[in-house]
Amino acid sequence: MPSENMSLQMVTVSNNIALIQPGFSLMNFDGQVFFFGQKGWPKRSCPTGVFHLDVKHNHVKLKPTIFSKDSCYLPPLRYPATCTFKGNLESEKHQYIIHGGKTPNNELSDKIYVMSIVCKNNKRVTFRCTEKDLVGDVPEARYGHSINVVYSRGKSMGVLFGGRSYMPSTHRTTEKWNSVADCLPHVFLVDFEFGCATSYILPELQDGLSFHVSIAKNDTIYILGGHSLANNIRPANLYRIRVDLPLGSPAVNCTVLPGGISVSSAILTQTNKDEFVIVGGYQLENQKRMICNIISLEDNKIEIREMETPDWTPDIKHSKIWFGSNMGNGTVFLGIPGDNKQVVSEAFYFYTLKCAEDDTNEEQTTFTNSQTSTEDPGDSTPFEDSEEFCFSAEANSFDGDDEFDTYNEDDEEDESETGYWITCCPTCDVDINTWVPFYSTELNKPAMIYCSHGDGHWVHAQCMDLAERTLIHLSAGSNKYYCNEHVEIARALHTPQRVLPLKKPPMKSLRKKGSGKILTPAKKSFLRRLFD
Repeated sequence: MPSENMSLQMVTVSNNIALIQPGFSLMNFDGQVFFFGQKGWPKRSCPTGVFHLDVKHNHVKLKPTIFSKDSCYLPPLRYPATCTFKGNLESEKHQYIIHGGKTPNNELSDKIYVMSIVCKNNKRVTFRCTEKDLVGDVPEARYGHSINVVYSRGKSMGVLFGGRSYMPSTHRTTEKWNSVADCLPHVFLVDFEFGCATSYILPELQDGLSFHVSIAKNDTIYILGGHSLANNIRPANLYRIRVDLPLGSPAVNCTVLPGGISVSSAILTQTNKDEFVIVGGYQLENQKRMICNIISLEDNKIEIREMETPDWTPDIKHSKIWFGSNMGNGTVFLGIPGDNKQVVSEAFYFYTLKCAEDDTNEEQTTFTNSQTSTEDPGDSTPFEDSEEFCFSAEANSFDGDDEFDTYNEDDEEDESETGYWITCCPTCDVDINTWVPFYSTELNKPAMIYCSHGDGHWVHAQCMDLAERTLIHLSAGSNKYYCNEHVEIARALHTPQRVLPLKKPPMKSLRKKGSGKILTPAKKSFLRRLFD
């Protein structure tokens, strides 16, 4: 049950606090919380951009995680839609679905990624990240939307709704290149197994919505609140979308329910099987919503009621914006801007808010999935909805340990696991941020050649300017080969026959030969008499 006296506690971030800025997301795997969506591109010491968020004694440490070798590259997407998903296999027991969001280059993503843990040891967590290719009615790139998973008749399906996207290229100008608009209020069903997407137009959904709250339970999704950019309003929306998955085509219907609330970018966290807590959000363009609500889902009914608010600190009350994400098990992670009046001030201050006791209900993981999205305050005018939270509701216990390495800018040991993102030579042009396949044989990462010089090192095949036929030949053989920098050393090992240099005529002889002009017989006779 939600606690009537919610616990608000300030926490300190010991390292790399600059990475935590508006737009990040949190993922909860078996009680361990992981940070995703850092500010800027990842560095070599944590090329994945995914960190274990370890909170102990009100102290936060960011510890790097690694990806398995069969993983694809995952850009540090900020403001994506995320949700949990249970597959059919034991290895797919707990996965996260990530869709959309913004890259540090301010580009929008239309890709779907699946995150799962493949290995945990006493030092690091290894994730597997795979990209799902979609066919059919593929949703356009967006942010500020939601994605959920519904379960019906033994089958599952992803449901994507809302969000904002850039204006069509035909309407974009230099002055308004980054202007965004509401996406059409279509509902997309996504089959994660076959990669098929289908769009549905429901008459009850007339306007595009962003930064709404979504809650999934069984075959039903509830859409609550949100902001309409076209009308600049926060209507008290409450929609119920049901998805039936028979053997034939899916059936999708929408019902408008009474009792909604006007809120955008609220934090949603699950406190037990059928109860959730909404924290904060915005009720007006320049006014935070300080009220908290309990949402109860029982017997296919939804009930929303107010609850006692936390004891907000003066800093939180007076801040213009706030952001954060759900940590699972009724706990949220909050951030507010730092006090610029101080001589030495952090960019942001952080808090944890516990809305429930620490007991964990395993059944909770079946139901909660919601996501809202925000835009970087530096990219927008103050108080816009595009500054709002990026929150998802997942229900798992939170219990960290101190077994993981701390993120360190000078740590270069990850090259053994993710060496394909190194700068392999002075002329290396493989960029971790913009890499695309160069050879047809490349799938998830650049092809590499192992140079046998000395202790050996890896070099990108592209940087060696290899033809694809040569690359395949080298990969199939077992002979030693060398990179461009050391190939001359390798040739010297064969001791080729020494070739004597050509004899150069002296400069005096060259000058005596004249300028190459043809002499007439009269001139030859004159020169002969002159020198005699």
